[in-house]
Amino acid sequence: MPRYLNADKKGSGTVPAKHQNDLRRQADEFIAKQKEKVSSHPWYLQYHVMPQAGWMNDPNGFSCFNGEYHLFYQHHPYDPTWGLMHWGHVKSKDLVHWEHLPVALAPDEEYDRDGCFSGSAIEKDGKHVLLYTGNVWKEGDEDNNLIQVQAMAVSDDGIYYEKPVDNPVISTAPKGDIHPFHFRDPKVWQHEDDYYMVLGSKTKSNTGQVLLYRSPDLLEWEFVAVMAKGAGNFGFMWECPDLFDLDGKDILVMSPQGVEPEGDDYHNLHQSGYVMGKLDYAAGKLDYGAFHMLDHGFDFYAPQTTIDKKGRRILIAWMDMWESKMPTQNAGYAGAMTIPRVVTRKADKLYLTPLPELKNLRENGIAHQQVKVEGETSLPEVAGDCIELEMTLDISQTSEFGIKLRVDKAAGQETVLQFNKDTGLVVLDRNHSGEGPGGVRKASLEMADQLDVQIFIDKSSVEIFLNGGERVMTARIYPTEQAKEVSFFTDKSLTLVSLKKWDLKQAIK
Repeated sequence: MPRYLNADKKGSGTVPAKHQNDLRRQADEFIAKQKEKVSSHPWYLQYHVMPQAGWMNDPNGFSCFNGEYHLFYQHHPYDPTWGLMHWGHVKSKDLVHWEHLPVALAPDEEYDRDGCFSGSAIEKDGKHVLLYTGNVWKEGDEDNNLIQVQAMAVSDDGIYYEKPVDNPVISTAPKGDIHPFHFRDPKVWQHEDDYYMVLGSKTKSNTGQVLLYRSPDLLEWEFVAVMAKGAGNFGFMWECPDLFDLDGKDILVMSPQGVEPEGDDYHNLHQSGYVMGKLDYAAGKLDYGAFHMLDHGFDFYAPQTTIDKKGRRILIAWMDMWESKMPTQNAGYAGAMTIPRVVTRKADKLYLTPLPELKNLRENGIAHQQVKVEGETSLPEVAGDCIELEMTLDISQTSEFGIKLRVDKAAGQETVLQFNKDTGLVVLDRNHSGEGPGGVRKASLEMADQLDVQIFIDKSSVEIFLNGGERVMTARIYPTEQAKEVSFFTDKSLTLVSLKKWDLKQAIK
């Protein structure tokens, strides 16, 4: 057993903890001074994971340890902009209610002095093991001014993590047509008697790809092969890969950078999606089909999954997008996670649905049935800025229809979800959503005579699930505090067969 996983020698084989502890304590003390002011801000989310202060991006280390769920994230605690990356940390017993924990990783070693970049976590021999990318910036051009290695940190209690002297566990990229400086974001899992790791990478000529490694013990890693490589309009770098089996198919989730827009698709700065196929573990090759987007909205990146206690595959993503204007930065914080989403497969497509346990946040329920809409209609009690809507629409007598969310008529604000049954398109329009970036996102959708819609609204976010997760659209919005109205509109006649609304309680402490 490697010494850093030896439960009888706590702390043995680790780097001196004092400097690590000092840096983490410094970050925690700074956050403690800011969090009360941040949490009272009107755009601070109530049932989504957000930083208590500072910056958040990619979810990291999403896993279960000692019967609790752990979620880490890229975190710059001292400023609400991307900077020197730490690992923030929350935990949960039910994936709904989350508790903030001390900062888990701080950049304090020569190999990670310029950032503890993204990674994953796994339980081994009663310990919680984090695998992450250590980053060092060097002088030179953008492509060649960094050194990236894969490193480890280990915990007995799921709160305090120590880095072994054996770090880094992977020091250099493999030989061949693999960029020597861009390989990052390790995702680790166990298959039979070995551990496997996928890493985001690109070729020397800037084509995105994923690398596969194998290890007997999480310490000694053997490069197996380039597992998958892009072709055509598939991006110059594949970040944050995640590979898992779902009902007999191997799913590779990743975030390709540099995909060019095609029709209504790929209009965010970077994309996140998946391919489906079968991995030959011996050869290290994934035989896969077409790329599909996981979310057709504005703000969704770097998704990571885990298996929950019920055997479900659960996904969480960063609910923002690179280089977008983030008005919350003026209040000292930026970034959020999506609600947890259950991943299921129907044939060769994935469906994402809200975690059912989110129902435990519901209160003050309102229900309507068989409400006929002609023109535009609002129901006074169907409103709010921290709510869930669940509805079935009879659209047999209409062609264009939609829902307006977070409406403030006096301020001219609204976020519009519009459907066109003739073209089979759904459009999310945030050009009048308030502060922050505008724009529209479009997606195709099968529309018969009935349409199922589920919407989660938090103080500055909207997550939309259509036809049981066939299409999902996510957006950050920044309206006034008075923007609480919801209305329905149609060009002909629309029937709200069933409409339910709940207020949602706060879930993060």
